[in-house]
Amino acid sequence: MATMSIGKAWEEAVAFVAREATLLFPVALLFVALPGLILQEMMPPELQAWFAQPKADAIPAMPPGFGLAMLLTIILIWFGSLTLFALALRPGISVGEALRLSFARLPVLIGTALVVVVAVAVIFIAAALVGVVASLASKQLAAAAGLLLGFGLAGIVFFASIRLVLLNPVVIDTRLGVMDSLRQAWALTRGYFWRLFGFLIIVMLLSTIAGSAAQAIIGSLAGLAGGADAARLAGGLAGAAVSSIAQVYMLVMLARLYRQAQPQDVTDIFS
Repeated sequence: MATMSIGKAWEEAVAFVAREATLLFPVALLFVALPGLILQEMMPPELQAWFAQPKADAIPAMPPGFGLAMLLTIILIWFGSLTLFALALRPGISVGEALRLSFARLPVLIGTALVVVVAVAVIFIAAALVGVVASLASKQLAAAAGLLLGFGLAGIVFFASIRLVLLNPVVIDTRLGVMDSLRQAWALTRGYFWRLFGFLIIVMLLSTIAGSAAQAIIGSLAGLAGGADAARLAGGLAGAAVSSIAQVYMLVMLARLYRQAQPQDVTDIFS
C-alpha cells in the first residue's frame, strides 16, 4: 500500500520550487493571486462592509456583473492551478505546454465541480424537506432539526473537500473523465483524511498570517507616502505576492503527495 509523508513532500517541494521558481511564480501571480486581487477591488462597498461584519439577516444583494466576475475569477484560478500542477507533475514541460494541457483539461475540472454542486444541492434540498416536515410537528423540533441538519451539511461538505483535495492533480495528470476523476481522487485519499486535514490547516494558517502581515506592513508604508488609496493598492499587491508564494508551495506539495498516494507501478511510470 502507498504511504503519504508530509515531510518528504515538503523536502521535494522545496527542492523543486528552488529549481523551477522562474516558471512557477509568474504563473501563480498571473493566474491565481492577481485575479483574486482584481475581484476584491471590484467588490461593491456594501458587500465589503458585509464581509467585514457579516449578518445573517442583512445579506446584501449581489450585482449580476459582480457575480459573473466572481465566476470568471474562479475559473481562471482553476486554470492557473491546473497549470501549476502540470509544471509540478511533468518535469521538463514548458509553460506553453502546461497552459495548453490545462486548457484542454479545464472542462473536466468544471464538470467535477458541477457534479459536486448538484450533489450538495440535493442534500440541501433533502435537509430542507426534513426541516419542513419537522416544522409541521413542532417549532422547537424544527429549530433543533435545522441546527443538526446545518451542522451535518457543513460536515459533509468539509469531509468531501478534504477527500477530494487531490482532484486537480488527477485531472491534469490523467485522461479520465468527470466521474472517474472524482472516484480516483476519492480513492487516493482513503486513510489519509486527518493527515491531509492537518497539512491544509497549517498551510492556510501560515499563508493567512504571512499575507496579512505583508499587507499591513506594506500598506502602512505606502499609506504614509500616498494616502489611503496607495495603502490599499500596495497592501493588496503585497498580500497577492505572498499568497502566490504560499500557493506555489502548497500546490507543489499536493503534487508530491499525489505521487506518493499513487500505486507504486504507476508512480514509477511518471517519475
